[in-house]
Amino acid sequence: MDTRILLVGCGKMGGALLGGWLDQGIPGTNVHAIEPNENLWQDIAGPFIEQGVTFNAAPDELGADFEPDFVLFAVKPQMADEVVPAYKKYAGSATFISIAAGKTIAFFESNLSSEAAIIRIMPNTPAAVRRGISIACGNANVSEAAKSTCLELLNAVGAASWIDDESLIDAVTAVSGSGPAYVFLLAETMTQAGIEAGLSPEIASLLAVHTVAGSGELLVQSDSDAETLRKNVSSPGGTTEAALSILIGENGMQELMSKAIAKAVERSKELAG
Repeated sequence: MDTRILLVGCGKMGGALLGGWLDQGIPGTNVHAIEPNENLWQDIAGPFIEQGVTFNAAPDELGADFEPDFVLFAVKPQMADEVVPAYKKYAGSATFISIAAGKTIAFFESNLSSEAAIIRIMPNTPAAVRRGISIACGNANVSEAAKSTCLELLNAVGAASWIDDESLIDAVTAVSGSGPAYVFLLAETMTQAGIEAGLSPEIASLLAVHTVAGSGELLVQSDSDAETLRKNVSSPGGTTEAALSILIGENGMQELMSKAIAKAVERSKELAG
């Protein structure tokens, strides 16, 4: 892929994306990264620089001959007001992508240009191990070619899909953006329950972690949906059915999860203003 990318911010998510792009075959010489944090440079930049990636501390250090096809903002939302306007000069030529949670397409149009092509994405942290899921949406200025390339870039760190309604990003954030925390909580609570049942902390943790990880991988690889796989494990009158009678009963997992997702959606809308 002969795509030129300007990556603004190279923290955990930015670094995960960059590593995925290089493994995907994008030449390092096609990527310039802006990262003012010298500690991050020391931690992660070395291997990327060896592959040809250029790192700069500020946008005014970029060479005049570098014209990116995409400018990807991988910065914290609270930094966006300060960071984004410096890249307005690319509004006529590049497509902008943002992973800043809560920052709407309208925010970027107001800080860049109403004519700028803007894509807003919501990735999640399993991108660090190339098992993320990212959802993207864009404004009317995004070309079909740019949309396709954006999904290819996101596929470098997992699965990716496109939605046309930006208002659904709040629900996406609640389900998948925050979702890894729910899964980690499941492993945490299974571990504690195992300890209470008499297992050592080490064995309880080992069982919980590998059960969650293995079940997730089985769900990804299987042709069956989650409900079918659950039923396959649940023998009538058996131990699993006994446990599920609690988890599926009144005040069970579905009710709790629905309330949790609704609360996260509400907060996501508040943060977006």
